Amino acid sequence: MDQHGERAAKAMTEAVRRFNRFYTRRIGVLEESLLGSGLTLSQSRLIFELGRRAEWTAGAMSAELRLDQGYVSRLLAGLEKRKLISRRPSPADGRQSVVSLTARGRECFGLLDWRSTQEVSSLLAGLSRTSRRRLLLAMDTIEGLLTDAPRPQLPYVIRPPRPGDIGWVVSRHGALYAEEYGWDESFEGLVAEIASDFIKNFDTKRERCFVAEREGQIVGSVFLVKGRQAATAKLRLLYVEPSARGIGIGSRLVEECGKFALTAGYARIVLWTNSVLTSARRIYEAAGYRLVKSEPHRSFGHDLIGETWELPLKPG
Repeated sequence: MDQHGERAAKAMTEAVRRFNRFYTRRIGVLEESLLGSGLTLSQSRLIFELGRRAEWTAGAMSAELRLDQGYVSRLLAGLEKRKLISRRPSPADGRQSVVSLTARGRECFGLLDWRSTQEVSSLLAGLSRTSRRRLLLAMDTIEGLLTDAPRPQLPYVIRPPRPGDIGWVVSRHGALYAEEYGWDESFEGLVAEIASDFIKNFDTKRERCFVAEREGQIVGSVFLVKGRQAATAKLRLLYVEPSARGIGIGSRLVEECGKFALTAGYARIVLWTNSVLTSARRIYEAAGYRLVKSEPHRSFGHDLIGETWELPLKPG
């Protein structure tokens, strides 16, 4: 790794650690007693987990929570001393203990659950609706990137743009392409020009913008606009948020453009992209587009290879 890479890795590590320090302070993890329960964070976590199931073996508890078995045993001993849990030998394996909450333990769980709900509600109350959506999307992104097990994909809808959506799309293009490819602000300027032209000269019979939305948050979009020739449409500005990739949103947006182009009477769709956009190129190729032209150019602060792709349309 070169010096630039080492500095970037060090800065990223420090950013994660800084966020961890902020978040643990914000939710009170460092307090001696979590949510005023008199229990430590680890003890409270076991109460929370036991409250969501009838019983649990100590071995399964250790494996699922990734905790040392000796540590789990000490935690359980403390909870048992408080008469919050009961333990009995497992009928399937006498070496294992089956753990469940006592009546006092269920009362403790109810109090912890209620106080946790109140604390989170208070945390969210100070945020606007848009900020809450952004927070939930960020949390979903973190969980998705760091989880080991596959997670169920949230459904999404494809809809027309609403007031404010296209400005958001321009902003996200600029931010994402700067982050993922290092493109400078001239790319965002180009996107803004395309979007502005679409709004000012929108032809309801021949043009469309499709927006992908998931849980109230925009996660992708694409434009289909008139080309220079009457029989040709242009597909432009396809993008999908990183948190929503891999579930077919990009392919669905491209498909919607094809369907509309057919009904609008176009004979073909063309698009211009760059060779570095490998995921988008795979989507176009899978949809039947073919590469018809390729040439180098200098744009957005980089040396790139521009590509023109074309899809002939065949009704029926």
